[in-house]
Amino acid sequence: MTDIAHHHRRALDETRKIVAGITPEQLSQPTLDGDWNVRALLNHVVTGNWWAAELGAGRTIADVGDRLDGDILGDDPLAAYDDSARAAAEVFEAPGALDAPCAVSYGPVPGSVFAGHRFTDVLIHGWDLAKSTNQDSTLDPELVDACIAVMEPQTALLNSGAFGTRVEVSDDADAQTRLLGLLGRRA
Repeated sequence: MTDIAHHHRRALDETRKIVAGITPEQLSQPTLDGDWNVRALLNHVVTGNWWAAELGAGRTIADVGDRLDGDILGDDPLAAYDDSARAAAEVFEAPGALDAPCAVSYGPVPGSVFAGHRFTDVLIHGWDLAKSTNQDSTLDPELVDACIAVMEPQTALLNSGAFGTRVEVSDDADAQTRLLGLLGRRA
């Protein structure tokens, strides 16, 4: 997908709207994944953005070490999200970044593959955050279609459990419902 960096940035922007709508009281609420509360899920997204910035810039997991461990949201989760999203978007938009190898835990993989995975993670966890904080969880249809195009061919990743166990949906389900089912979520 030649415009994966663009889709990634748009997913970051869409998820930002949801992050901006999270109140301090909601941070301790449970999410759809019973193991995480809203703060932990948001921290996962922010940490993932920083990992993307590091690995997309050519660093290795060993180079980063434990610098991104623990809660990195601080007192202003929205500012933490904004800083991480900016860094993640910029790394994949840099000249040559989508062709450069990224030393991810399942790689190395081309930057375009890693950007596709980050795009999916940000988009779907944005939906998770919206559902968990009673916000509008309607995903941008263009991003849904792009995410399906990224994920459908990756059966090994889908079967790894990284996004949850696939949920079967009807053949006539809309694209968002199909995507959510593909990634282990019920619409």
